[in-house]
Amino acid sequence: MSHTLNGIAAGGGITIAPVYVMGASSLAAPNKVADDENHEAERLRDSFSLINHDLRQIGDQAEAEFGRPIMTIRTLQTVINDPAVRQLAMDMLIENHWTAEWTVEQLVDRLQKLSTIAVSSPFWVGVVHDLGQRLLSHLLQEPIPDVANLDHRAVVIAHSISPTQVVRLDRQLVAALVTDEGGATSHFSLLSEELAIPSVVATHGVTKYAHDDMVAIVDGIHGKVILQPSPQEIDQYQKMAGQYARENSALGKLKHQETRSTDGQRIRIAANMSLPDEINTITHSGAEGVGLFRTEFMLMEDARFASEDAQFAIYKQVATAMPERLIVVRTLDIGSDKLVQDASYDDGNNPALGLRGLRLGLAHQELLRPQIRALLRAATYGKIAIMFPMVTTLAEFRQARQIVDEERQQLTDEGIKIPDNVQVGMMVETPAAVTMIDQFAQYADFFSIGSNDLAQYLFAVDRTNSQVVPLLQTLHPAMLRSVLHVIRQAHHEGKWVSLCGNMAALHVAEPLLLAMGLDEFSVPSDHILPLRHLISGLSVRQLQPLLHQALALENANEVEQLIKHSLPELYQAEQN
Repeated sequence: MSHTLNGIAAGGGITIAPVYVMGASSLAAPNKVADDENHEAERLRDSFSLINHDLRQIGDQAEAEFGRPIMTIRTLQTVINDPAVRQLAMDMLIENHWTAEWTVEQLVDRLQKLSTIAVSSPFWVGVVHDLGQRLLSHLLQEPIPDVANLDHRAVVIAHSISPTQVVRLDRQLVAALVTDEGGATSHFSLLSEELAIPSVVATHGVTKYAHDDMVAIVDGIHGKVILQPSPQEIDQYQKMAGQYARENSALGKLKHQETRSTDGQRIRIAANMSLPDEINTITHSGAEGVGLFRTEFMLMEDARFASEDAQFAIYKQVATAMPERLIVVRTLDIGSDKLVQDASYDDGNNPALGLRGLRLGLAHQELLRPQIRALLRAATYGKIAIMFPMVTTLAEFRQARQIVDEERQQLTDEGIKIPDNVQVGMMVETPAAVTMIDQFAQYADFFSIGSNDLAQYLFAVDRTNSQVVPLLQTLHPAMLRSVLHVIRQAHHEGKWVSLCGNMAALHVAEPLLLAMGLDEFSVPSDHILPLRHLISGLSVRQLQPLLHQALALENANEVEQLIKHSLPELYQAEQN
């Protein structure tokens, strides 16, 4: 008898294959107190050196495989190479008389707590855990599970999969990936989307039911896993997989057309980007620009931030690749945990509410100003827009705009010509920004709604805490009303609005966003053509009654059922 589990779709289509269950990595320190501190310190130094060597090899392998560096591997290398992190570990060991293993555990705990400051990072907690397990593996002389050991084509099922494991997998053998844990913004989800491997995360128990002699269907489109499927289910999903392949082929025709609704409304579908090397994929994806270029990971080479000239070269590379398309670059959206030279920084009991995003940029203008100068210089080679993250007050944004004006004038005085039409906008991620959007519109050229952070702050939910995550409802009428308010107020002042984050790629939310008059969706590259196809079959005018009904409902579940009932042709496969 078949067993169906629901999770979060992480992309890649549909596949049917035998199961391979990969064991969990859960190494732990056996002892706390050291007999010989000097010996333990030497063991710890050796472990750092060995793991650093291993990570270089994995990084080289990943770059050869993917044609570009992988941000999570870069981040691992950054952390393990940072002198402040190594010194912190040694100080903890010596001061507390700990073993090397216990020190690693406490270091991981310390770094993960710091990491919550940068709540926009979907990678950090997994990266730090992976680093800790690798160090413990060396110290304890015990292997950790490795997907690279797979010797036949299979669906890989695991409690969780680390970034280093993902980049080492053989795409000829890994038919699909399924995990107990994870989320739509986790490092694993984003990498698996990029790899186009059918993947489902957050099944909350697949490892309890799966074993190696099973067959599994993995539906990475709708977030379903079927263990031991019946012949009828296999036949059904084989047909769905064929249909998915045919539809993807047909979608390619949309690349050379503007995105318009059936009643003629023009909407831009842009791509999210985290590394400059992704621009080649994006240019072939059908994207009509880049709606969110994240820069924080790119700027952490060798545990330090890139120079102005190094940043300029990167922005120029991206701008020249898409000279006629708008590239929206978000300035550093980091928390003080990413200032690795200050690993002892303490941001209080609520780090998600601390010094991060634009707040940090204004407090550390030695980071912000070189980035602004590099962006202004690169704007000569294409259409670059500057966007500030985590803005809460008018004073913050006016100060940020003043810095842009000052750096523009300084560059002009240096004889560097800067285009006059460089747009300067802001992320809308806090209730304060939502309620004051009419006043922000007097100063900002555009807005980008960061749906992940906005939902977190709107519902007062820590999205890393599984106990309260169910309260974070992207489709809740409170969220819908907030988004609509931003769009209406911005349009009243003649400003355009984009939306990035999970909501933009949420199939059931997209008709509502279209009805609201959203100007741009910014989504992962593999969502671009399906979204353009969806919009080309919908009418903004005819969706208005549906939007009004949704706004009057009480919760997200009611909204979802309303959309699926009203537009059954779009969601029929999800309801099967």
